[in-house]
Amino acid sequence: MSKGLIGVIVVVLILGFVGCGKYNGLVGKDEVVKESWAKVESQYQRRADLIPNLVSTVKGAAEFEKSTLTAVIEARSKATQTTINADQLTPENISKFQAAQDQLSGSLSRLLVSVEQYPQLKANQNFLELQAQLEGTENRIGVARNDFNTVVKDYNQEVRTFPTNLFAGVFGFAQKGYFTATAGSEKAPSVQF
Repeated sequence: MSKGLIGVIVVVLILGFVGCGKYNGLVGKDEVVKESWAKVESQYQRRADLIPNLVSTVKGAAEFEKSTLTAVIEARSKATQTTINADQLTPENISKFQAAQDQLSGSLSRLLVSVEQYPQLKANQNFLELQAQLEGTENRIGVARNDFNTVVKDYNQEVRTFPTNLFAGVFGFAQKGYFTATAGSEKAPSVQF
């Protein structure tokens, strides 16, 4: 064998090993993104599971505005129907998912504000426990979304960095979408008594 052929074989082997390492690294980061997305979905599911209990408690304790309860039930239904496969975490898909969840958040806010009209409900221990669970779940959703954005940043940075971007393009590893703030969330809500 000639020295040139041996040199080419050595270079090909080195590139093959480097490529395998880059590919395996991308697969690992992609799985971390998928796991993180599953945690986000789990927290949203927890919220969706609590809502029927909250609505039932409110309905049983007060003559309540039917339109508010209906809005919560419909928003919950829409939010649980809007799902994204972990392989389709594009900014557009995440935006659609987030819009459905935001609609549910708004309906829940109106429900909790309307409860202020019913002092006997505020004193109901079951309601207070459900409300605390819902508040805790909203915090968990925030943490899960932040954690998701952190792993997406790490993944996207890897996918876009040379020479990994060459391997990412060849093997179909595309950038993932982030959760972003809802339009108008930069304005603090006004509280009036």
